[in-house]
Amino acid sequence: MTDMSEKLSTDTGAPIDGAEMLRQDLLKEINRLNRFSLRGIMALSLFLVVCILAWQGFFFLPAPDTVTGVLGAPPSARIISTALLLYTFSAIILSLSRMTAGIEHRSSFGHLGFLTGFFLFYYFGKSLEENYWAVCGSGITILGVESYRIWTFCAEGIARNKEDMEFIARTGRMPPQDCKRT
Repeated sequence: MTDMSEKLSTDTGAPIDGAEMLRQDLLKEINRLNRFSLRGIMALSLFLVVCILAWQGFFFLPAPDTVTGVLGAPPSARIISTALLLYTFSAIILSLSRMTAGIEHRSSFGHLGFLTGFFLFYYFGKSLEENYWAVCGSGITILGVESYRIWTFCAEGIARNKEDMEFIARTGRMPPQDCKRT
C-alpha cells in the first residue's frame, strides 16, 4: 500500500502530491458551493414567472367552473388565506432556524410548488384577483429569506475552504478541525 505523500499521476502525466490533491478537493467543493448558491435565486426567478402567469389569469388553464365541476367546490378564500398565513410564518421560521443551525438544505423549489398551489387554489376558487398580492408578497418573502440562507451558507463554506487552502499552501496538510467545524 502506498503512502499519501507519494506522487500520484494525473491525466496530464504530471505527478500530484497529497497537498495538491487536498487543494483540488477544496476547489471542487468551492465550485459546488458556488453552483449551489444560485439555487435560491433560481427558485425566486421561477416564482416571478409563476406570478406573471397568475397576473394574466392562468390563460392556459381550463376555466375554474370546468375544473370545479369535476373535482368539486374548492375551499373558501378565507380558509386558503388562513393556510397561506400559517404556511408563510412556518416557512420563514423553518428557514431561519436552518440558517441559525447552519444546515445545508435544498428546499427552495419545494416552496415554489406550495406557493404555486396557493395561486391555483385562489384561481379555482375565483378569488385570485383579490388575493394575488398576498401570495406574491408571501412568496417573495419566503423565497428571499431562503435565498439569503442558502447564499450565506455557501459564502461561509467558501470562506472556510479558502482558509483551508491557504493553510495547505503554508503547511502542506489540512488544518486541525476545531469544534465549530464539526
